[in-house]
Amino acid sequence: MLRPHEHSNKRGSIGKNPALNMEMKIVQEDGTESEVGEYGEVLLKGPFVMLGYYNNPCATDQTIKDGWLYTRDIAYKDDDGYLFIVDRKKDVIIPGGVNVYPREIEEVLAKNPAVYQACVVGVPDPVWGETVKAMIVLNEDQTIDEKELKKYLSGYLADYKIPRIYSIVNELPHSARGKF
Repeated sequence: MLRPHEHSNKRGSIGKNPALNMEMKIVQEDGTESEVGEYGEVLLKGPFVMLGYYNNPCATDQTIKDGWLYTRDIAYKDDDGYLFIVDRKKDVIIPGGVNVYPREIEEVLAKNPAVYQACVVGVPDPVWGETVKAMIVLNEDQTIDEKELKKYLSGYLADYKIPRIYSIVNELPHSARGKF
């Protein structure tokens, strides 16, 4: 939880302590705890963690291990111990064996004055397994091309995170909750 007085200094964080009587940690794929600044999966443990999925012991076994709930949220801790959610584990794109988090790219694209909305996904690639694709809705009366988008993104992101494919679209499909 992020307390009110922490909002100005730790904008975007979810805080450094979970709810009362809960434990939280960030781990790598091999189960070791993540270092400061290193992305990993958020795990929770305590009396408020669910007991399991109704009539689905297989899903329960995949989600709860040794009392730890694997949230499938990817996050990192900063030097002060505050957590920052990066993305959902299932949304990770893996081009050539490196992890790319769509939310990070979408947030950078959203800062571009020409961009109204952006959605980043992984698409099959015959060489890299997956590659990054961005679908962009432009603000009214704005134009931007692929070359300009790549140049803009290169000021904020590592080269392997920059989408290789772009589609300028009129709108993005949304769920009833407003999600892409």
